[in-house]
Amino acid sequence: MRIDKFLWSIRFYKTRTVATEEIKKNRVSIGDSVVKASKEVKEGDIIKIRKNQVDYKIKVIQIPKSRMAAKLVPLHIKDVTDKEQYELLRLRKISQDYYRNRGEGRPTKKDRREIDGYVGNDIDSDFTDWDDFFGENDNDDIENEIEEKS
Repeated sequence: MRIDKFLWSIRFYKTRTVATEEIKKNRVSIGDSVVKASKEVKEGDIIKIRKNQVDYKIKVIQIPKSRMAAKLVPLHIKDVTDKEQYELLRLRKISQDYYRNRGEGRPTKKDRREIDGYVGNDIDSDFTDWDDFFGENDNDDIENEIEEKS
């Protein structure tokens, strides 16, 4: 099976076209050699893939006949990626810069939920007694102070 079709069938890439483009950009290799999209994949090959700044390594256990369900993928490949690569990916997801820089553009739906959760909706919309809210006594004290200064 061609490597572009293999990467698509094990659901590493969403479309075969995307898989082919990534192969053309030299982000996929078998062993230590960069491959073309037409390269045939065999059982036992170790494929190195650079995706989202992470170097994945997968070992081919079995060649699938066609695209498969996600649950069946572990029957055909074995993930031999270094744990450090997954740690890098986790750290990037945690960092706020990976998501979106603060103050850049309008808030996303996620940002809006966080803001609403932080601020809360404690203010009653039926509140009309503003004198009690601001305190009548405070206004009287301010007026007395102004009269004393004059």
